[in-house]
Amino acid sequence: MNQDLQRSKVPEVTLVFWFIKILATTLGETGGDAVSMSMDLGYALSSFIFIGIFAVLVIAQISGKAFHPLLYWFVVVATTTAGTTMADFADRSLGIGYPGGASLLFLFLLASLTFWYWSEGTISVNAVVSPKAEVFYWVSILFSQTLGTALGDWMADTNGLGYEGGALVFTAGLAVIAAAYFWTGISRTLLFWGAFILTRPLGATLGDFLDKPLEDGGLAFSRLYATAILAAVILACVAFLPQRAGSHAADLDATRS
Repeated sequence: MNQDLQRSKVPEVTLVFWFIKILATTLGETGGDAVSMSMDLGYALSSFIFIGIFAVLVIAQISGKAFHPLLYWFVVVATTTAGTTMADFADRSLGIGYPGGASLLFLFLLASLTFWYWSEGTISVNAVVSPKAEVFYWVSILFSQTLGTALGDWMADTNGLGYEGGALVFTAGLAVIAAAYFWTGISRTLLFWGAFILTRPLGATLGDFLDKPLEDGGLAFSRLYATAILAAVILACVAFLPQRAGSHAADLDATRS
């Protein structure tokens, strides 16, 4: 097989990947709230705007011939901002509350992953090497980010844990997944999607902690100010921390065998 065909346009899943992912999800929370709340555009209109941005960026990503870290993370940030406003719309505007919103979004994510598996025979990110697989990948990413936002809000607002408590709960969940990765034989694909979902509510609770009022347990930072700082940190990470596309020949062979 031609080696170029085995080269993905998504990065290797390393500690750098997870660090930037958490920053991106935190920015998604502050940025999404800045547009829907601070600019008073509402959840529906904000979701429409962010989904449009996501669509443009994901078309550019899929059309590209190689892995471009900045473009990749722009798309991820677009999914986090869209996920924030979409989750708020599902939880609040539809009137189904946090449990209903989280359940609905979980069904959407499950459907996306199921169709992906039926079509490609795998939902491993190590096999995202074709345009069709990329479409499934990004749709699943969008739903996982939206679900993660709903879970974060549900934990922080409804269960009385606050933003710090919610962050600790999701950090503990990620620690369990990390332990399972190193010391068990549980499917790496399953662990990846579990971690990807849980890093979103971790970022959501951290974002809320930054911009919510002091009386609500936050730090009362301006949403636009917090978003700008997070964006600058992400740009610095992309510029200075090494990332490369994964080479997935073994995974492709295993998938097709």
